[in-house]
Amino acid sequence: MTDTASTGVQQSFQFKSANVSLTALELYYFDNDEFETNLREKINQAPGFFKDIPLIISLEKYEGLDSELDFFKIIGTCRRHNIQVIGVRGGNEDQRRLARGASLALLPGSGQREKPQEPEATAEPESEPQTGQPTGPAPARIINHPVRSGQQIHAPEGDVIVLGPVQAGAEILAAGNIHVYGPLRGRALAGIHGGESARIFCQSLEAELVSIAGHYKISEDLQDNGWKNAVQIQLRDDLLVVTPLDKA
Repeated sequence: MTDTASTGVQQSFQFKSANVSLTALELYYFDNDEFETNLREKINQAPGFFKDIPLIISLEKYEGLDSELDFFKIIGTCRRHNIQVIGVRGGNEDQRRLARGASLALLPGSGQREKPQEPEATAEPESEPQTGQPTGPAPARIINHPVRSGQQIHAPEGDVIVLGPVQAGAEILAAGNIHVYGPLRGRALAGIHGGESARIFCQSLEAELVSIAGHYKISEDLQDNGWKNAVQIQLRDDLLVVTPLDKA
């Protein structure tokens, strides 16, 4: 009998639900040489952010020809730059067939979530509505101490409120908003599940990277607007906008 069997474990694995932050590459058309050039330029802006990240290809705004869409070339180019393409989001039937042929996972597009099947009618009476179970927004995760370099704070269902600084090399991820009552020197990623109404607030903008719903800016992009000031950051027309808090 193995050690595993002696501990009472009956199966070699089990499935667990997981909340994973993913980055989407929104593809408008595909030209292999141009794709690699553009990808290299993006990586050079923030090499640490892209290293070994899982990536999905969003086809919701793709306007190119299906015949030009070569997922094998996309996967190969990304892997050469240590980016792992794991699936596609949206797309028509032909595009999704091509993705399936490249062994990519298929994700529904936003606004196209698969509808659950209608339950069959039964003779049993309807159950009484449950009481005492709140259905409001998820409570915020409150961090009462500085977030040190190398730490990651993750709120998969709500806001994050940090009552102190976020040091360089630290990372905050939230499905909702991010509030930092101190200098924000690390990375802040709000709206990680696609919530475009999420915002980032901080007392001093010194971030390595900020992101809302996959749209990001690195420190070089931020230093011309609100740097080392109290600001809020929000998404307007697919662009991150930084506004001083005293003018918000």
